[in-house]
Amino acid sequence: MKSFENINVRSVKEAVGLLQKFNGEKKTAQVVSGGTELLQLMKERVATPQYLINLKTIPGLSYIKEERSGFRIGALTTLTEIEENKSVQEKLLFLSQAAGEAASPQLRNAGTIGGNICQRPFCWYFRSASFTCLRKGGELCYAVTGDSRFHAILGGGPSYIVHPSDMAPALIAFGARIKIAGPAGEKTIPLEKFFVLPQVDYKRENILQPGEIVTEIQIPHPRTGSKGFYHKVRERQAWDHPIVSVSTVLQAKDGTCQEARVVLGGVAPVPWRAAKAEAFLRGKKVDEAAARQAGEIALDGARPMKDNGYKVGLAKSLIQRALLASV
Repeated sequence: MKSFENINVRSVKEAVGLLQKFNGEKKTAQVVSGGTELLQLMKERVATPQYLINLKTIPGLSYIKEERSGFRIGALTTLTEIEENKSVQEKLLFLSQAAGEAASPQLRNAGTIGGNICQRPFCWYFRSASFTCLRKGGELCYAVTGDSRFHAILGGGPSYIVHPSDMAPALIAFGARIKIAGPAGEKTIPLEKFFVLPQVDYKRENILQPGEIVTEIQIPHPRTGSKGFYHKVRERQAWDHPIVSVSTVLQAKDGTCQEARVVLGGVAPVPWRAAKAEAFLRGKKVDEAAARQAGEIALDGARPMKDNGYKVGLAKSLIQRALLASV
């Protein structure tokens, strides 16, 4: 990899200041926490920062706190800590399971929730030094004519990557919010508004501006009567990213849906919330027919590529299964 300088910072303010300084000097700098993903990108020279701002040396950014309104999780909290936390296991339905499905035990021990949400695409064209794809400054998304087995069926174009995070779809199903620190101070927004479709900017996956970093995830307590379901399908039963995943949170009374959230992973450049399917479900008895119809609505408008049409039927089946399991 290209040589770089590592800088251990002691505060969020220092990290933001350095990022802003280097950006103003036209120098490349990136933040690193667990480093499980960034170091891979650096080895492939997809990322070539001159400076690494090490966030792990900032005290107080690794925590899981339960409050009256819900949970607050520091950006440097590892996936293993989330997976094994007893309160998360008992009160946040499937969030512990989603954390445990991400990567391998070794990577979960180092990888953080902030890093998991901010991952770059795991597209083989993007990650290969042999291709200068659209997202790396080229003119083509090679998946259009190349191997598109694991690429987007929803929300694609002009780039057809899929967002690789296991945690993000689950968190969006819970209605999570994300706190961001930057030169202008702190802001907190719904997590689903954090991600950027390629139609908006095909070189970015999220809204982070130069000098901004993620500091916290906020998760409200599920409403009374809520049930959840999470399932991830992968190519092999080992460390792998989702081909399709589904996260559902359903609040029902006597089998009738009062509120629903349905979020898919592995099918779009962002975690894909099936808002029309959610609207269809409200006020309906959630039986097999309604669950099947919700799956059809969620995938309406899907545009599979030449190699990934199988994802459409798989996603429909997973949504049906998830909804029936959440009643």
